[in-house]
Amino acid sequence: MVIGVDDGHQDHAQSASRTEQQPREWLSRYSLRAAIESTISEFVNGHGMRQRRYRSEEKAHVQHVLTAIAVNLERIGVHLPPAPARQPRNPTALQGFFDWQRIPRPRYWRVATHPAG
Repeated sequence: MVIGVDDGHQDHAQSASRTEQQPREWLSRYSLRAAIESTISEFVNGHGMRQRRYRSEEKAHVQHVLTAIAVNLERIGVHLPPAPARQPRNPTALQGFFDWQRIPRPRYWRVATHPAG
């Protein structure tokens, strides 16, 4: 149930607002605003910046600056080329001894994950 009288004021205001939003100057300002709102949304939703961790203003400022640095590093990392594949390390003396004696190495040696996981 709608209470009130619609005498066309809302339609007139909406059409005037849409006419105001057509020039390139307005669109360029709005694109800047959209980019800023996107960054703020990333901080709030992606990095937990709605609640601060510390009570003091100085520590909260440090938290905000470090979070901004981390976000910038993430953004830079997207544009960097992938790291080259790492070469395996040289065998240790114990591994060399096992190889010399033809003793098989355990399966979990020289792997990136723990044997149980």
